[in-house]
Amino acid sequence: MPLPTQPGWPLQTSTLSACGIRTRVLQGGADLQATEAVVFVHGNPGSGEDWRELMQAASPVARVIALDMPGFGQADKPANYPYSVEGGTAFLTEALKQLGVVRAHLVLHDFGGPWGLMWAAMNPLSVASLTLINTGVLKGYRWHYMARIWRTPIIGELQQLLTNEAGFRWAIQHGCPKGLPLAFTRRMYQDMDWGTKRAILKLYRATGDLDGRSRMLEKLLLPIKPPTLVIWGAADPYLPVRYAHQQQETFPGAQVVVLPESGHFPFADDPQGVAQALVPFLQAQVGRRQGMAA
Repeated sequence: MPLPTQPGWPLQTSTLSACGIRTRVLQGGADLQATEAVVFVHGNPGSGEDWRELMQAASPVARVIALDMPGFGQADKPANYPYSVEGGTAFLTEALKQLGVVRAHLVLHDFGGPWGLMWAAMNPLSVASLTLINTGVLKGYRWHYMARIWRTPIIGELQQLLTNEAGFRWAIQHGCPKGLPLAFTRRMYQDMDWGTKRAILKLYRATGDLDGRSRMLEKLLLPIKPPTLVIWGAADPYLPVRYAHQQQETFPGAQVVVLPESGHFPFADDPQGVAQALVPFLQAQVGRRQGMAA
């Protein structure tokens, strides 16, 4: 399906402070005061910048918002912040209140899944739709090899301290058959100061049993039944593609799009393929009122 020919709106950059964290906000669309918005939530080790191209593709459809989560990108990275699912969800809750978002079309990637899905469980009447990009409710999940390193004291710190740009680029491109754009990996590495590295270690160590969390989330999310789109890079070495169709157990009727030559970052290695799935989905959902199912 071709993308809309209407040009995207230029993105505006601002800042806000929520839960003691000052962060960058990217926004676009015809009405930056609209209470219905597409909210993009990045994962590890990303930032709101991950979404720039996709935001511009979606901006003719609705207001689009992305922000840097605590510890990532240009957000504050204090040592004493609670880098956890709960801490990220609290930040997202306060930030969206400040931005005046009443109905959110969530677009989530990687750790944006736990943050965004917990927000959805806590705000069921505000969930307009979900798009899960290589993330979701991961029942039966076991931590990938890098997560196991980060969760191990001392070893995790050593790995973060010793990783240079070449090593980072090699690791981040692992499992990406098409490779990733140099500008994408370079920007990510430039954001990886010690504050972000410390946030990653704390976040993974605070998360614990992801399978148990996922089963709890499923119980909370099942009654909501939001329109859901799942997009998955089939070559993802961290979140295997079998989890793409598993999302239909939590979100019955979810559309599943598997990109066979994409890895963990399909919006970077196949932005056209992701946009061709996402934009028509959003066009069908924006403005549509949906209450909770009985």
